[in-house]
Amino acid sequence: MKEIVLACARGRITALRGGDPGGPRVLALHGWLDNAASFLPLSKHLEHCDLVALDLPGHGGSEHRQPGYDYAFVDWIHDGFDALDALGWQKASLLGHSMGGAIACMMAASLPARIERLALIEALGPVSGKAEDAGARLRQAVVARRALDPARAPRTIADLDQAIAARLAVSNMSREAAKLIVERNLRVVSGGFAWRSDPRLTLPAHVRTDEAFILDWLRAIEAPTLVIAAEPAPPYFTAEQRSARAAQLRDGRVLALAGSHHLHMEQPDIVGPLIREFLAST
Repeated sequence: MKEIVLACARGRITALRGGDPGGPRVLALHGWLDNAASFLPLSKHLEHCDLVALDLPGHGGSEHRQPGYDYAFVDWIHDGFDALDALGWQKASLLGHSMGGAIACMMAASLPARIERLALIEALGPVSGKAEDAGARLRQAVVARRALDPARAPRTIADLDQAIAARLAVSNMSREAAKLIVERNLRVVSGGFAWRSDPRLTLPAHVRTDEAFILDWLRAIEAPTLVIAAEPAPPYFTAEQRSARAAQLRDGRVLALAGSHHLHMEQPDIVGPLIREFLAST
């Protein structure tokens, strides 16, 4: 996988590209606060593909949103299509993990003619919200957004081990997986390192969509879809909710594997062949 840079409508998007330039085109979208390196363990199983793993805006080496703007979910959809346009790909398959999988679902629902197949890991649509929580969520998000000081100097991280420990403190994942993500998300500053990711990514969302809307979006997906889910399921996306969403797909199947949220990084020799077979299907 080699570094590439895509000139997109709202700024530079960096990515890792590898595999067969003449193979099936696959755009990979990572999870929240991860980056393109999260797909490195899978890449050896997808060498038959022209695989491009993005750093979504605000992550890894990609540019941040302009000052004063937020990371609204709908904008991620356009970032994905902007990347396809920059690559010159009219059609491609999508491989998404977690937030990246939610973005991939919305891309497939909005412009189905451009999406050939949809491979999802620990995702099937965005996280939903309840109407009775909307007021509290809006207030929390606005207060957090207005309290953020863009001029504040970034926290200095002494060394790689400290950065990995910080990631492991908030993520249930192996040290090896954390190391891959962290290494791509550090920049050198005086006295050590700082995160490259945009602090605005950690702000709470102003709005979460009702589940009924998400079910209808999923019904709009035309591409064959594979969902690989970790068991036990997380509380924010239960097995029951996953089954209800999967039932909306025109052509979809779900495979549940024992593991954690980053099972594509921790079990690539199991997940990789499943995705390879799916992407090669006709």
